[in-house]
Amino acid sequence: MPHLPPLARFGDRVATGLLDVTGDPAALDSTGFWAVCADFEGGLTCARFRDVRREPVPAPVPGAWRGPAPGDWTSSLDHAAYLTGVRRVREHIAAGDVYQANLCRVLSAPVGPGADVDALTALLARGNPAPYAGTVRLPAHGVEVATASPELFLRRAGRAVESGPIKGTGHTEADLLPKDHAENVMIVDLVRNDIGRVCVPGSVTVPDLCAVEKHPGLVHLVSTVRGELRPGAGWPELLAAAFPPGSVTGAPKSSALRIITALETAPRGPYCGAVGWVDADRGTGELAVGIRTFWTDRAAGRLRFGTGAGITWGSDPEREWRETELKASRLLAIASGTYEAEEGTLT
Repeated sequence: MPHLPPLARFGDRVATGLLDVTGDPAALDSTGFWAVCADFEGGLTCARFRDVRREPVPAPVPGAWRGPAPGDWTSSLDHAAYLTGVRRVREHIAAGDVYQANLCRVLSAPVGPGADVDALTALLARGNPAPYAGTVRLPAHGVEVATASPELFLRRAGRAVESGPIKGTGHTEADLLPKDHAENVMIVDLVRNDIGRVCVPGSVTVPDLCAVEKHPGLVHLVSTVRGELRPGAGWPELLAAAFPPGSVTGAPKSSALRIITALETAPRGPYCGAVGWVDADRGTGELAVGIRTFWTDRAAGRLRFGTGAGITWGSDPEREWRETELKASRLLAIASGTYEAEEGTLT
């Protein structure tokens, strides 16, 4: 396998010169520039880099990315199993166990040893631009992630914190149903409670509720939750209160997590976790929810990608399956080389 040096890329911010790696979130309140990757299951990798510069994401280099063949992708839950899972979530809702739960599946395909996630990031930037796109490449530490996430998990500037939960997805705004709006409001309430555990009482607000955002190939309902961290609270307290992200778990979160564990057959890993950066010197940071995210599993020789949907009592199993397909189709086509960005079509 070619030597791939450690690197982190977030938008036009590029970090090189790895200094140290830790799983202690307290490091994010110390000094330096950190790349952060948190698995949904709780594993945390924080990597401090020496050199940070601004440069645009490079144009894709022909042949730099060798992705899986289009027909090689398999799913941890096939069509029938996913529909059964949606019905089981609805049974839990009927029993009063949960109001909403996010049911996900992990897609995977063989990938060669030379596959570089930063080359994939370049392709994603061209074919599926996203506000929280990036690369975290730490081969020696088992972290190789390329994300095209549209969703803000946590942004911090000093004591001010903000989250931007997404719930509700369609091809166009006309596809969004009352179920999508209800789901968004439920998750906003959960995020308010999560952040409120570590914020000054009375400081948590919702300046935007169910705003429609357009992204490549689809639209989302997005809300904004803001608060002011209480004295003495830092990244460890904020992550402990808010992780894993409410938009990809469900409400109540503890019940949803139990249901997810029972129904899903593969670990989510960085998918539905958090990916981003923290500038400890300036007291700023931006972590995205790890959706629309690829990661390399070198031990298995596979590239993985997660997709899911939020299930409520109003969910139709077949429609939820189609939502997972919608979220995945463009990204998988880019990774497999069957997407033509100029025409915006699958080939």
